[in-house]
Amino acid sequence: MRKLLIGCALLAGIGTVMPAAAQGIELQIGRDGLRIDDGQRYYRDGYRDDRRYIAGRCTENRALNKAERMGIRRARIADVGRRTIDVRGRDRYGERIYVTFGRQPNCPILG
Repeated sequence: MRKLLIGCALLAGIGTVMPAAAQGIELQIGRDGLRIDDGQRYYRDGYRDDRRYIAGRCTENRALNKAERMGIRRARIADVGRRTIDVRGRDRYGERIYVTFGRQPNCPILG
């Protein structure tokens, strides 16, 4: 039985990408056959259990939220392009701030 399980696990692993951390992997045998579970649950909005961002692009709302977390007050969208999102606002001293976010995941700051 042990050799059968090891053989099935090796056959199921061929051609699939296995995560680097092996401690979170479970082999489940049921009515639908052998299934490898890596313990991560993906949701419709692109987040998983530990709430780290997984996939998708930076949207206007995400850029505004990041700008507010950076301390920009009265943040608003100035311009939206195919690759960038420009946000305007004020700092705590009332100075004007202009920040450009990239459209990649996690909204990187470009300038």
